[in-house]
Amino acid sequence: MLELILGGARSGKSRLAEERALASGKQLIYLATAETRDREMSERVKLHQQRRSDDWALIEEPLRLAETLKQHSRADNCILVDCLTLWLTNCLLQSDQQSKNIQQDQVWQSERAKLMDTLNDLPGDVIFVSNEVGQGVVPMGELSRKFVDEAGWLHQDLAKMCDSVVFVVAGLPQFLKTSQSS
Repeated sequence: MLELILGGARSGKSRLAEERALASGKQLIYLATAETRDREMSERVKLHQQRRSDDWALIEEPLRLAETLKQHSRADNCILVDCLTLWLTNCLLQSDQQSKNIQQDQVWQSERAKLMDTLNDLPGDVIFVSNEVGQGVVPMGELSRKFVDEAGWLHQDLAKMCDSVVFVVAGLPQFLKTSQSS
């Protein structure tokens, strides 16, 4: 089963994803995409870690999401990916740091395509957490606009493929799409 959980900052989306993963009764894997580049981000990561029990295996992978999912997905496990928008950011920033001879978003487009190609072949459950960022004004900066656009397109494509899609507001889940088993 594939599930997408969307919400704004501090909406409760990660907590809901953790609860849904625990309810699966399967072996738990937390796939973290965050890179802790500053003190504030380190504190955010610590809050997430403190909430999880020792039952969770942890994998940290900021870029190669599809490859990591293929490597670790098993019929008896549930992988929680937190979060897709951090993964998108990492890919866009990686692209931005590449040589000028490389198209700016080549890393992102390549990793995104690999993820989409992988999803139907994963044997276990995967729960994706992502920030819904498309409800505000259009950002002024080029990279910010690119980020918002790419996040929106990624969410649309994932929502089509996922069995369940949930939008979280103020800690309350709004079920947009449900599967027969959820």
